[in-house]
Amino acid sequence: MSNPYIPEQGNLFTAKDLAGSYTTHQAPSHKTLDQDPIALTQWKQRIHTYQQSLEDLTPAQPQLFDLTPAPNNLPNPFHLPRQNTQFWRWKATDAGVSALYFVIDYEANLLLYVGETVHSDSRWKGTHDCKRYLLHYQQAHYNLDLPTQLGIAFWKDAPPQTRDRQRLESELIYRWRSPFNKENWTFWATPFVQAE
Repeated sequence: MSNPYIPEQGNLFTAKDLAGSYTTHQAPSHKTLDQDPIALTQWKQRIHTYQQSLEDLTPAQPQLFDLTPAPNNLPNPFHLPRQNTQFWRWKATDAGVSALYFVIDYEANLLLYVGETVHSDSRWKGTHDCKRYLLHYQQAHYNLDLPTQLGIAFWKDAPPQTRDRQRLESELIYRWRSPFNKENWTFWATPFVQAE
């Protein structure tokens, strides 16, 4: 019922004027990992199985003049002190140090990302692609009512020289096959790294 004291709003455009000016997008017909709890769980299990196998490897004998750490001297990300992934929001007590860092889902015991930084306190203050991947990962788990416990761990005994630290970072990315590092995207068919 219209109110006689309030004028009716006229149409600015006719249906003919609006035809073709907007489109709707249909959801894909196939299920993606963020829509399928079984597929997501299986994806994580494959990565976990591989990473867990690294714990059982016998350490190699270090070479006398090899300056890179032997596998038994490399950091085990799961044994480092945990921090919240929002650590950079808190006031730092120091300027940070050169470090390697590891983004981990502690609920699944899964190493997701390996990185290096010259300043451990400020690496994530700006834009970082891994933050976006984590949001996608966390949202998929939330949508499927699956638990996650995301954290970050720093190894502050990393080489202070950038090239040495980057070489060690590459070695660890290859060793752990962390799915959010671009070097391993095709290996795991990582679904959380697509652009928005």
